[in-house]
Amino acid sequence: MLRTEGVTMKFGGLTAVSELSLDIGKGEIVGLIGPNGAGKTTAFNVITGVTPPTEGKVFFKGEDVTGLARHQVTRRGMARTFQNIRLFKDLSVLENVLVGCHLQMDSGLFASTLHLPGYRRKDREARAFAMELLAEVGLAGEAGELAVSLPYGKQRRLEIARALATRPALLLLDEPAAGMNPQESVELMHFIRRIRDQFDLTILLIEHHMQVVMGICQKLWVLEYGVTIAQGDPAAIQRDPKVIEAYLGVE
Repeated sequence: MLRTEGVTMKFGGLTAVSELSLDIGKGEIVGLIGPNGAGKTTAFNVITGVTPPTEGKVFFKGEDVTGLARHQVTRRGMARTFQNIRLFKDLSVLENVLVGCHLQMDSGLFASTLHLPGYRRKDREARAFAMELLAEVGLAGEAGELAVSLPYGKQRRLEIARALATRPALLLLDEPAAGMNPQESVELMHFIRRIRDQFDLTILLIEHHMQVVMGICQKLWVLEYGVTIAQGDPAAIQRDPKVIEAYLGVE
Protein backbone atom coordinates (compact mmCIF):
# COMPACT_ATOMS: atom_id res chain seq x y z
CA MET A 1 0.00 0.00 0.00
CA LEU A 2 2.78 2.44 0.95
CA ARG A 3 6.50 2.23 0.38
CA THR A 4 9.18 4.83 0.90
CA GLU A 5 12.69 4.34 -0.42
CA GLY A 6 15.49 6.29 1.24
CA VAL A 7 13.33 9.34 1.94
CA THR A 8 15.46 12.20 3.23
CA MET A 9 14.27 15.69 4.15
CA LYS A 10 16.77 18.47 4.78
CA PHE A 11 16.11 22.04 5.88
CA GLY A 12 19.31 23.90 5.21
CA GLY A 13 21.97 22.13 7.24
CA LEU A 14 19.41 20.21 9.33
CA THR A 15 18.47 16.68 8.30
CA ALA A 16 14.97 16.14 9.74
CA VAL A 17 14.49 12.70 8.18
CA SER A 18 17.30 10.49 6.92
CA GLU A 19 16.83 7.59 4.48
CA LEU A 20 13.44 6.49 5.78
CA SER A 21 12.30 3.23 4.16
CA LEU A 22 8.80 2.10 5.12
CA ASP A 23 6.91 -0.88 3.72
CA ILE A 24 3.24 -1.05 4.74
CA GLY A 25 0.87 -3.74 3.50
CA LYS A 26 -2.84 -3.41 2.79
CA GLY A 27 -5.01 -3.52 5.90
CA GLU A 28 -2.17 -3.06 8.38
CA ILE A 29 -2.10 -0.66 11.32
CA VAL A 30 1.46 0.60 11.58
CA GLY A 31 3.04 3.03 14.05
CA LEU A 32 5.76 5.62 13.52
CA ILE A 33 7.13 6.51 16.94
CA GLY A 34 10.04 8.29 18.56
CA PRO A 35 10.85 11.11 20.99
CA ASN A 36 9.82 14.70 20.31
CA GLY A 37 11.79 16.14 17.40
CA ALA A 38 12.47 12.72 15.88
CA GLY A 39 11.10 13.74 12.46
CA LYS A 40 7.78 11.89 12.52
CA THR A 41 5.52 14.73 11.38
CA THR A 42 8.09 15.73 8.75
CA ALA A 43 7.86 12.18 7.40
CA PHE A 44 4.06 12.53 7.24
CA ASN A 45 4.43 15.83 5.39
CA VAL A 46 6.69 14.23 2.79
CA ILE A 47 4.42 11.20 2.32
CA THR A 48 1.27 13.33 1.90
CA GLY A 49 2.76 15.90 -0.46
CA VAL A 50 3.07 18.85 1.92
CA THR A 51 6.81 19.05 1.21
CA PRO A 52 8.72 17.17 -1.52
CA PRO A 53 11.64 15.12 -0.19
CA THR A 54 15.21 16.25 -0.68
CA GLU A 55 16.05 12.68 -1.69
CA GLY A 56 14.22 9.38 -2.07
CA LYS A 57 10.90 8.13 -3.41
CA VAL A 58 7.35 7.63 -2.13
CA PHE A 59 5.19 4.91 -3.71
CA PHE A 60 1.46 4.58 -3.04
CA LYS A 61 -0.38 1.53 -4.39
CA GLY A 62 2.60 0.93 -6.65
CA GLU A 63 2.58 4.45 -8.14
CA ASP A 64 5.41 6.92 -7.68
CA VAL A 65 3.77 9.91 -5.96
CA THR A 66 6.98 11.69 -4.99
CA GLY A 67 6.56 15.44 -5.19
CA LEU A 68 2.88 15.41 -6.12
CA ALA A 69 0.76 18.22 -4.68
CA ARG A 70 -1.40 17.54 -1.64
CA HIS A 71 -4.67 17.47 -3.57
CA GLN A 72 -3.21 15.06 -6.11
CA VAL A 73 -2.09 12.69 -3.36
CA THR A 74 -5.48 12.93 -1.66
CA ARG A 75 -7.34 12.18 -4.89
CA ARG A 76 -5.32 8.98 -5.20
CA GLY A 77 -6.66 7.77 -1.86
CA MET A 78 -4.44 9.11 0.91
CA ALA A 79 -5.84 11.21 3.77
CA ARG A 80 -4.45 12.51 7.05
CA THR A 81 -5.21 14.25 10.31
CA PHE A 82 -2.89 16.69 12.07
CA GLN A 83 -1.10 16.91 15.40
CA ASN A 84 -2.75 20.28 15.95
CA ILE A 85 -6.40 19.94 14.97
CA ARG A 86 -7.12 21.82 11.72
CA LEU A 87 -10.87 22.05 11.47
CA PHE A 88 -12.79 24.85 9.77
CA LYS A 89 -13.97 26.16 13.11
CA ASP A 90 -16.45 28.69 11.70
CA LEU A 91 -18.22 25.95 9.71
CA SER A 92 -20.67 23.47 11.14
CA VAL A 93 -19.75 19.89 11.96
CA LEU A 94 -21.61 18.71 8.84
CA GLU A 95 -19.98 21.33 6.62
CA ASN A 96 -16.51 20.25 7.75
CA VAL A 97 -17.22 16.71 6.56
CA LEU A 98 -18.73 18.00 3.31
CA VAL A 99 -15.41 19.68 2.53
CA GLY A 100 -13.91 16.20 2.31
CA CYS A 101 -16.86 14.84 0.31
CA HIS A 102 -16.61 17.55 -2.32
CA LEU A 103 -13.10 16.46 -3.26
CA GLN A 104 -14.66 13.45 -4.99
CA MET A 105 -17.39 15.47 -6.76
CA ASP A 106 -16.56 16.03 -10.41
CA SER A 107 -19.14 18.72 -11.21
CA GLY A 108 -17.70 21.70 -13.09
CA LEU A 109 -17.91 25.36 -12.16
CA PHE A 110 -20.82 25.94 -14.56
CA ALA A 111 -22.96 23.14 -13.08
CA SER A 112 -22.23 24.07 -9.48
CA THR A 113 -22.82 27.79 -10.01
CA LEU A 114 -26.21 27.21 -11.66
CA HIS A 115 -27.12 24.29 -9.36
CA LEU A 116 -28.00 22.08 -12.30
CA PRO A 117 -29.86 18.79 -11.58
CA GLY A 118 -26.71 16.68 -11.79
CA TYR A 119 -24.96 18.87 -9.25
CA ARG A 120 -27.96 18.87 -6.90
CA ARG A 121 -28.09 15.06 -7.02
CA LYS A 122 -24.40 14.74 -6.19
CA ASP A 123 -24.77 17.28 -3.41
CA ARG A 124 -27.60 15.25 -1.84
CA GLU A 125 -25.49 12.11 -2.08
CA ALA A 126 -22.56 13.91 -0.43
CA ARG A 127 -24.74 15.15 2.43
CA ALA A 128 -26.16 11.67 3.00
CA PHE A 129 -22.66 10.16 3.06
CA ALA A 130 -21.44 12.90 5.42
CA MET A 131 -24.28 12.15 7.83
CA GLU A 132 -23.43 8.44 7.68
CA LEU A 133 -19.84 9.25 8.64
CA LEU A 134 -20.95 11.49 11.49
CA ALA A 135 -23.13 8.68 12.78
CA GLU A 136 -20.14 6.31 12.63
CA VAL A 137 -18.02 8.63 14.77
CA GLY A 138 -20.86 9.45 17.17
CA LEU A 139 -21.42 13.04 16.04
CA ALA A 140 -24.70 12.87 14.12
CA GLY A 141 -26.46 14.75 16.93
CA GLU A 142 -24.01 17.66 16.63
CA ALA A 143 -24.19 18.01 12.82
CA GLY A 144 -25.55 21.57 12.96
CA GLU A 145 -23.20 22.85 15.67
CA LEU A 146 -20.09 24.87 14.97
CA ALA A 147 -16.95 22.74 14.97
CA VAL A 148 -15.29 25.10 17.46
CA SER A 149 -18.02 24.34 20.02
CA LEU A 150 -17.14 20.64 20.25
CA PRO A 151 -14.99 19.34 23.13
CA TYR A 152 -11.46 18.27 22.25
CA GLY A 153 -12.12 14.55 21.89
CA LYS A 154 -15.05 15.11 19.55
CA GLN A 155 -13.00 17.52 17.45
CA ARG A 156 -10.50 14.70 16.97
CA ARG A 157 -13.29 12.40 15.79
CA LEU A 158 -14.62 15.10 13.46
CA GLU A 159 -11.20 15.51 11.86
CA ILE A 160 -11.09 11.74 11.25
CA ALA A 161 -14.61 11.84 9.76
CA ARG A 162 -13.53 14.62 7.39
CA ALA A 163 -10.52 12.53 6.31
CA LEU A 164 -12.78 9.50 5.76
CA ALA A 165 -15.04 11.65 3.57
CA THR A 166 -12.33 11.69 0.91
CA ARG A 167 -12.79 7.88 0.67
CA PRO A 168 -9.14 7.02 1.38
CA ALA A 169 -7.37 3.71 1.13
CA LEU A 170 -4.60 4.93 3.45
CA LEU A 171 -5.32 7.02 6.55
CA LEU A 172 -2.48 8.77 8.37
CA LEU A 173 -3.23 9.80 11.95
CA ASP A 174 -0.92 12.30 13.65
CA GLU A 175 -1.15 11.78 17.44
CA PRO A 176 -4.87 10.88 17.58
CA ALA A 177 -4.70 10.16 21.34
CA ALA A 178 -3.14 13.52 22.25
CA GLY A 179 -4.93 15.06 25.21
CA MET A 180 -7.07 12.00 25.92
CA ASN A 181 -7.48 10.33 29.29
CA PRO A 182 -6.90 6.55 29.72
CA GLN A 183 -10.55 5.63 29.12
CA GLU A 184 -10.73 7.78 25.98
CA SER A 185 -7.51 6.16 24.73
CA VAL A 186 -9.00 2.68 25.11
CA GLU A 187 -12.10 3.81 23.22
CA LEU A 188 -9.86 5.28 20.52
CA MET A 189 -8.14 1.92 20.00
CA HIS A 190 -11.48 0.20 19.43
CA PHE A 191 -12.54 3.06 17.15
CA ILE A 192 -9.41 2.83 14.97
CA ARG A 193 -9.77 -0.93 14.57
CA ARG A 194 -13.44 -0.54 13.70
CA ILE A 195 -12.93 2.09 10.99
CA ARG A 196 -10.00 0.06 9.59
CA ASP A 197 -12.30 -2.93 9.13
CA GLN A 198 -15.44 -1.04 8.10
CA PHE A 199 -13.79 1.22 5.52
CA ASP A 200 -11.15 -1.29 4.35
CA LEU A 201 -8.33 1.03 5.42
CA THR A 202 -4.62 0.81 5.91
CA ILE A 203 -3.55 3.05 8.81
CA LEU A 204 -0.23 4.70 9.63
CA LEU A 205 -0.16 6.60 12.89
CA ILE A 206 2.17 8.77 14.93
CA GLU A 207 1.57 8.40 18.63
CA HIS A 208 3.31 9.02 21.95
CA HIS A 209 0.70 7.13 23.97
CA MET A 210 2.38 3.74 24.32
CA GLN A 211 -0.82 1.97 25.44
CA VAL A 212 -2.38 2.89 22.11
CA VAL A 213 0.72 2.07 20.06
CA MET A 214 1.32 -1.31 21.63
CA GLY A 215 -2.38 -2.12 21.71
CA ILE A 216 -3.25 -1.74 18.02
CA CYS A 217 -0.11 -1.58 15.87
CA GLN A 218 1.14 -4.66 14.04
CA LYS A 219 4.48 -3.11 13.10
CA LEU A 220 6.48 -0.15 14.36
CA TRP A 221 9.21 2.08 12.99
CA VAL A 222 11.17 4.09 15.54
CA LEU A 223 12.89 7.36 14.66
CA GLU A 224 15.47 9.33 16.62
CA TYR A 225 16.80 12.60 15.21
CA GLY A 226 15.39 11.57 11.83
CA VAL A 227 17.19 8.22 11.74
CA THR A 228 15.44 4.85 11.88
CA ILE A 229 16.86 3.10 14.94
CA ALA A 230 14.51 0.10 15.05
CA GLN A 231 11.63 -1.59 13.25
CA GLY A 232 9.57 -4.67 14.00
CA ASP A 233 6.60 -5.93 15.96
CA PRO A 234 5.62 -4.19 19.25
CA ALA A 235 7.04 -6.91 21.50
CA ALA A 236 10.47 -6.68 19.87
CA ILE A 237 10.44 -2.89 19.92
CA GLN A 238 9.71 -2.81 23.67
CA ARG A 239 12.85 -4.90 24.31
CA ASP A 240 15.15 -3.05 21.91
CA PRO A 241 18.03 -1.37 23.83
CA LYS A 242 18.26 1.50 21.32
CA VAL A 243 14.57 2.29 21.74
CA ILE A 244 14.81 2.15 25.54
CA GLU A 245 17.80 4.50 25.46
CA ALA A 246 16.05 6.91 23.08
CA TYR A 247 13.04 7.21 25.36
CA LEU A 248 14.59 6.85 28.80
CA GLY A 249 18.28 7.65 28.38
CA VAL A 250 21.07 5.74 30.13
CA GLU A 251 22.68 6.06 33.53
